[in-house]
Amino acid sequence: MTRLGESVARASELLDQDLSSDKTVELLLAETGSRRYLDLTDLSPREQAELIASRTVEVLPGVDELAGRIEKRRAAGKGLGIKLGIDPTAADVHLGHVVPMIVLSRFQRMGHDVTLLIGDFTAKIGDPSGRTAERPPLTDEDIAENLAGYQEQVRPFFDFEKVSFRQNSEWLAPYTFPELLALLSQVPASQLLQREDFRTRLAAGSGLTMSELLYPIAQALDSVALGCDVELGGADQLLNLQMGRKLMELRGQQPQLVVTMPLIEGTDGTGAKMSKSKGNYVALTAPADDVFGKIMSIPDRLMKPYLEAWTEWTDAEIALVTRRIEDRSLHPMDLKKVLAGEVVAALYGIEAAMTARAGFIAQFSKKSFTDVGTLPVVDAAEHGADSIATILSKVLEFQPSASAARRVAKQNGLRLVLETEGGQESVVLAEAQAVRPLAEVVAEVLAEAGLTAGSGGVYLKAGRKIAQVRGL
Repeated sequence: MTRLGESVARASELLDQDLSSDKTVELLLAETGSRRYLDLTDLSPREQAELIASRTVEVLPGVDELAGRIEKRRAAGKGLGIKLGIDPTAADVHLGHVVPMIVLSRFQRMGHDVTLLIGDFTAKIGDPSGRTAERPPLTDEDIAENLAGYQEQVRPFFDFEKVSFRQNSEWLAPYTFPELLALLSQVPASQLLQREDFRTRLAAGSGLTMSELLYPIAQALDSVALGCDVELGGADQLLNLQMGRKLMELRGQQPQLVVTMPLIEGTDGTGAKMSKSKGNYVALTAPADDVFGKIMSIPDRLMKPYLEAWTEWTDAEIALVTRRIEDRSLHPMDLKKVLAGEVVAALYGIEAAMTARAGFIAQFSKKSFTDVGTLPVVDAAEHGADSIATILSKVLEFQPSASAARRVAKQNGLRLVLETEGGQESVVLAEAQAVRPLAEVVAEVLAEAGLTAGSGGVYLKAGRKIAQVRGL
């Protein structure tokens, strides 16, 4: 049995046990977390290819080709050459950015040679993938600062000590105009213009620069220069990666295999990709409690893709807990706490994960908010005429602005919780209610529930933050 198989056998026993138990969860996190460092060189070429494919959108031309190339390199006593390009466009990194790094770590632990290509040259152009507008260029200083921040934040998911670093300015900066023209004569313009985001921007009358149009060519030249066997990238990078295959073939090289990663949906459950601009992300620098709570706020349907994206669980293990939820032997909330613990443990260690778990249970899993302890208070007698959005921003300081509070409501994150002897009732507030006076909204909600102001406690909940409403 392989080392991974032994770990799966141990974890499967734990996954069949009570996942509401702190002791069971702690043992499980230790077992699955240790896989982030597990040597995978004892897997067969087919097992390696299938393990990689299980966490990807596509492997092109196919899994058989990947397994065959691994086997061929192994027979020669070598590993595959794996490439991932990084355009260091921002200093802050969120969980969506680590998905390819986790797959890259698997390649690394399988004994393959990993190259991180720093797009210091292409970062000054700007990858247009999935964008609706041009991206401002970066300076050398911006790039260096962003790269340093990127490495530091992603380090829990990837071993940067066992990787080669290259910068594409090495070959792109000296590239001459005659060379470029000769190359472009072999690339149909229609192939560059078939991108959906380009067509959308042109149809809307937005600008499209020649530098953006040539970005796929520049990225493809990286593949030619490095001559790697495999290139990783997001699913939105597919056309760029395929251009690499085309140019390698034109240069008489064996075309690279393409491995695309899923684009992770944000925590708000709206279907939008995780991004800072939408506020639906989990920052790698966020405190452990915040990371845990953010994961706990996701819709249940996101647990499976999140387990696939950020943990070292196998498909069989994910299928096992899915069956347990379906037969009601496992509560979704208990699985979500395990998922949140996995992410926090990767960033801060198991002790921090268990502490965050205990804190969350103490604050949010009590039958009554009166058990939680001291909560912020909104005095309805003083602020009842203020809009809820204003209260969230100026009185409670739960949100940076009233507009941010409205966005929380738009994402179904704003609620009134009514607490009586019979339990709790949570009422989702619409965006329109967020801009109305607090007292009016509370009165309407109480009336619809058949309650009066003295029937029990009233709490205002925005995301994970809670305040008690008094003076009604």
